[in-house]
Amino acid sequence: MADIVDLVYADHDWFRRQFFLLDGAKTDEELAAIWEPLATRLDTHAEAEETLLYPALLKQGEAGDPVDETDDAVGDHNKIRDAVRESRQHAVGSHEWFEAVGTARKENGEHLDEEEREALPDFIKSTSLELRHELALKWLRFYASHPEGKGIDESDRDVEEYIEENS
Repeated sequence: MADIVDLVYADHDWFRRQFFLLDGAKTDEELAAIWEPLATRLDTHAEAEETLLYPALLKQGEAGDPVDETDDAVGDHNKIRDAVRESRQHAVGSHEWFEAVGTARKENGEHLDEEEREALPDFIKSTSLELRHELALKWLRFYASHPEGKGIDESDRDVEEYIEENS
């Protein structure tokens, strides 16, 4: 059976590897070749989680504090989206670009650590394998319907409104 938790972790591992690849890039072209797919996937991943994972956590969550975990996650996604947007305002390889990418890396790293330590274990405790399988298939369809980030909403979410609409 597929499991949405496995798919989320797979994205997390991919993000970490891509950020490490940036460290070894020697030219602006190499930086862009690594960053653009990474930036696009950061936005896609955030929307996938906000479409599938966090609404299910809010509705099913019995362990931990699903409202607080969702508040943290959506707030983190907003910070990551802001940094990605900022990076796209500057020439690849410029000081300002590196600052924005560094902010995205920092915010994403903190988000992944917190999500893996709190939200995902609570999600596992609160949901059935069947639901996680169903959500995994929806996750795969979500990514298939948004190739290369097509149709992804890159705007920030109002966290309180999001929680109210998805609870």
